[in-house]
Amino acid sequence: MAGRYTFNPKKKLSDGREVYISKKLPKIPKTDSDIYVAVQTGDRLDSIAQEYLGDASLWWVIANANQIHDAPFSLPDGTVLRIPANIDRFLSQVDNR
Repeated sequence: MAGRYTFNPKKKLSDGREVYISKKLPKIPKTDSDIYVAVQTGDRLDSIAQEYLGDASLWWVIANANQIHDAPFSLPDGTVLRIPANIDRFLSQVDNR
């Protein structure tokens, strides 16, 4: 599975560094098939992504679906997260393949 920035364009800065250009991610629509989980002690976005999406590197999909923009990987106990059921269409829009 590709990472979040794999297909993003790069930009060369004036100091010679090359950086990825972020793109605005589309919203992931809610469906009746979505799963809701309450965070427990020790849960992290990457471990939840591994468990429910089968790939820890997709933690950012869960963050996007739950409007988490600046939180650390760990979240407070009891936080309820929506796990999108079918992310294939969303990922194809992000990947621009």
